[in-house]
Amino acid sequence: MTDRRLIDDLMIGAVEVLPAGALEAKLALAEREGRPLRVKLGVDPTAPDIHLGHTVVLNKLRQFQDAGHTAVLIIGDYTARIGDPSGRSKTRPKLDPAVIDANARTYQDQAFLILDDDPARLEVRYNGEWLAPLTTEQIFELTATTTVARILERDDFAKRWAAHQPISMLEMLYPLAQGYDSVAIQADIELGGTDQKFNLFMGRDLQEYFGQPAQAILTMDILPGTDGVERMSKSAGNYIGVTEDPRDVYGKVMSIPDETMMTYYRLLTPHHADELAQLDADLGSGAADPRDLKARLAREIITRLRGATAADAAEDHFDKVFRRHEAADDLQELALEPADLEDGSVFLPKVMERWFGQTRSEWRRRIQQGGVSLDGEPLASLTISAAQLSGRRLRAGKSARFQGVVRRG
Repeated sequence: MTDRRLIDDLMIGAVEVLPAGALEAKLALAEREGRPLRVKLGVDPTAPDIHLGHTVVLNKLRQFQDAGHTAVLIIGDYTARIGDPSGRSKTRPKLDPAVIDANARTYQDQAFLILDDDPARLEVRYNGEWLAPLTTEQIFELTATTTVARILERDDFAKRWAAHQPISMLEMLYPLAQGYDSVAIQADIELGGTDQKFNLFMGRDLQEYFGQPAQAILTMDILPGTDGVERMSKSAGNYIGVTEDPRDVYGKVMSIPDETMMTYYRLLTPHHADELAQLDADLGSGAADPRDLKARLAREIITRLRGATAADAAEDHFDKVFRRHEAADDLQELALEPADLEDGSVFLPKVMERWFGQTRSEWRRRIQQGGVSLDGEPLASLTISAAQLSGRRLRAGKSARFQGVVRRG
């Protein structure tokens, strides 16, 4: 691989590399010194599971590993106790330390689905290692490196200040704590989302203060959800979890809008820049079928997360159920209970809430939008007779979890 091709590949999905020319300079430095770069990614374990949106920076970290550099994954067990409200309009609730520790373990396990866990290419560090022992004098020294005015330049703090919303002193320490991580592990490059840019710059400032070369900053684009509009998030319901059933992952990938597909290829697959350019050209000219490219994308994502066997099984399931309209071999049984019936009829949002676990209002919306079918035919009413339901296949969307054969209890 030529240097230019490597740089082009590392720039895939990047929004900014700061300062200008820093990536090329760091790669040249590594070549001169004959050592791998130390590429930092810090994550706070505030939730037990991650979705594909979280893997965007993990995929970029893996690219650096594949290029011969060292990934330093920092689990923010200590910074999670402070709470970073990035993009939020209020202070993030403080998490119980036991919850943070449990989340940290599952996050690491899920990150390893993407990263190369070879110790020669990966360091996993917990920032409590260097933040917990800081003395009061050292904390005072850190806070003296910046000003309140500088901290209030951060977008979410500035908005809250202008709206006269409270900002705790603890929150204002967060950028300093994250920045000090870069000092502790002597980062050459730090990755992050665009919402983390202020904190990444704080890392540069602190490295310079402590006499280290300042890290380069690489911010990554945001992955849209399966709706192709909003960013992927659990709250929006448009996410694909990395630990979901591969059949559900396959179905959800197949449901994304065609115009969103190349963004997924760029942010979630290891294709080289020239290969992505060719895929994009084939899609634009009509030489490639969007459905076939989406199927390829789904296979690649699942293969990376679960292996080729799981990807093959997921594709077979999708083809059987959604292309040939055959019943799946392992459809769950959806039992109707006496309390579900009123004058022989069933109110679907109520029973679907019990069967599938989402809210009644969500199922009402899906049915009214034609997203729920019975033996392949969209349902037009929220209420249906039990006799019409019994023995038939109910399906909502493309998730393997939201389908089954109804039987009367």
